Amino acid sequence: MILQQVGIVGILGTAQAIVILTAGIDLSVGAIMVFTTVIMGQFSFRYGIPAEITIVIGIAAAGFMGFCNGWLVARLRLPPFIVTLGTWQIILAANFIYSRNETIRSQDIAAEASALQFWGTIFKIGDARVTYGVIAFLVLVAIMAYVLSSTAWGRHVYAVGDDPEAAELAGVNKERVLIQVYTLAGILCGIAGWVAIGRFGAISPGASTGVQGNIQSITAVVIGGISLFGGRGSIIGMFLGALIVGVFEMGLRMAGADAQWTFLLIGVLIIAAVTIDQWIRKVAA
Repeated sequence: MILQQVGIVGILGTAQAIVILTAGIDLSVGAIMVFTTVIMGQFSFRYGIPAEITIVIGIAAAGFMGFCNGWLVARLRLPPFIVTLGTWQIILAANFIYSRNETIRSQDIAAEASALQFWGTIFKIGDARVTYGVIAFLVLVAIMAYVLSSTAWGRHVYAVGDDPEAAELAGVNKERVLIQVYTLAGILCGIAGWVAIGRFGAISPGASTGVQGNIQSITAVVIGGISLFGGRGSIIGMFLGALIVGVFEMGLRMAGADAQWTFLLIGVLIIAAVTIDQWIRKVAA
């Protein structure tokens, strides 16, 4: 099922989307997600804390990492690309140092901290086998779509991305909005980490999503029509972009194509989407 395939990337894409709508970018989303899984696992097994509490701790830690990104961007006025490139490396390093590069096996989690695998629980819709993680993805997309389109805070996010000076003149606190956006993005990455444990079962500090999650989330956002220059696009567009990428990846895999063709295709799609966005902006101007 396509939704099963893109659920985790879609949640990361939701986090990436709200950042890009402010004309920023977050290269640390994948690293935050993986480090969250490690924090949840280590707190459960190293310190013996109940899984329900470690889930809250992990998501709170992810929110704090996002807050640090936002504070550096908003208060110190550093470029988002440089800030999150740096924090991406810091978080990945902290992930390996703290975990001691240890993988926690799926059967151990199931036996001692089953709440960590909650989103991997399977139920049936007709003949289709679906996990609760898919439901989490769809609910988060629906909530964020509503928040961005129907609340004052959502309008402030678009205003900051479209024209920050005009937004400030209109009374929008740009720094506060940016910090809130990056913090929320961190929280969404933490939730993605919890969903990832359910999806894959085990917890590994070397999970490939720590690197690939950044590119995949940006791809879903760009193909979904959200402008990299901020202020334009929607979460629903990101959702469709994630589905498009998922369909292409699954189609190539079913055709037996080499995995490198997937990366090639994604690169072409990104360049094409940005080119179209630039053309639309020129025409609109």
